Amino acid sequence: MNKAQLIQAVAKTTGKRAEAADAVEAVLDAMVRAVAAGDVVSVTGFGSLTPEVRPARTARNPQTGEPVEIAERRVVKFRPGARFQDLVAGRRAMPESGNCIQKDPKTPRP
Repeated sequence: MNKAQLIQAVAKTTGKRAEAADAVEAVLDAMVRAVAAGDVVSVTGFGSLTPEVRPARTARNPQTGEPVEIAERRVVKFRPGARFQDLVAGRRAMPESGNCIQKDPKTPRP
C-alpha cells in the first residue's frame, strides 16, 4: 500500500478524499518530525518508531578485503505491537469490520 492508496482507504471512512489526504499528511508529518527530533512515537496496537544511533565502525570491502571506515549514523527502528504481530502471523483473526488494532472490549466479571 502506498500513500495514495492509504488516503483512498481513509477516504472510505471519512467520506471526503481531501479531508483524508489532509489527515494522512498531518499524521505522517507529526510522526516524522517527532522521530527526527529524537522522540519515540508509540501507537498502541500498531507499534513504535524509535530513533537510534549506530556507532562508527570498521568494515571490510568484500571484493578487496581492505578495511573501510563507516561513520556514525542515525536510523529509525520500527517495533510492531503485539496485536499487529498476531494479526500478521495469523494467531488472531482479522475482524470483519471496525478497527483491527483497537483493544477488545472488556468482558464483565462473573
